[in-house]
Amino acid sequence: MTRPSPTPPFPSLERRPSGAFGWLDARLLHDRWLEDLGADATAVLVLLALAADRRGASFYSRERMARLLSLDLYRTDKALDRLIEVKLVAHKPWREGTRDGVWQLLPVPRLEIHRTGRMTSLADLIDGADPHD
Repeated sequence: MTRPSPTPPFPSLERRPSGAFGWLDARLLHDRWLEDLGADATAVLVLLALAADRRGASFYSRERMARLLSLDLYRTDKALDRLIEVKLVAHKPWREGTRDGVWQLLPVPRLEIHRTGRMTSLADLIDGADPHD
C-alpha cells in the first residue's frame, strides 16, 4: 500500500511562474550531481538557470555572479570550471583570451547503470575510471 503524500502547510497554494523563471532537471538531485558538484558549483548553476533565456544562455559577468552569490572571484571561477568540466555548462567568451562571455546550460548527461547494477559516480566519469574494474 502506498502512503499518501504529506500535506504541505498551505495545500491550496500552487506555484506558477510570473514571468521568466529558471528550470533545472530533477536528475541533478536524483542522480547525485549536486552532491558531487559541491556548494559553490551548485550555487553558480542555480544562478545561471535563473538568469538564463529560453536557450539556457546567460550573459552575467563572473564578477556579477560572485557578488550575487557572496563568493570571491577565485571560487566563482573554480565553480564555473567545474560545471564546464562535467559538461553541465558551455562557455563562449566575448573574445579570445577573456573569461567573460555567454554561459549556456547543457542537458544533464545521463549516468549509466552498468551490468554490476552500480551507478557510475560523477567522479568516476570525470577521472576516466573504468566502471567495470
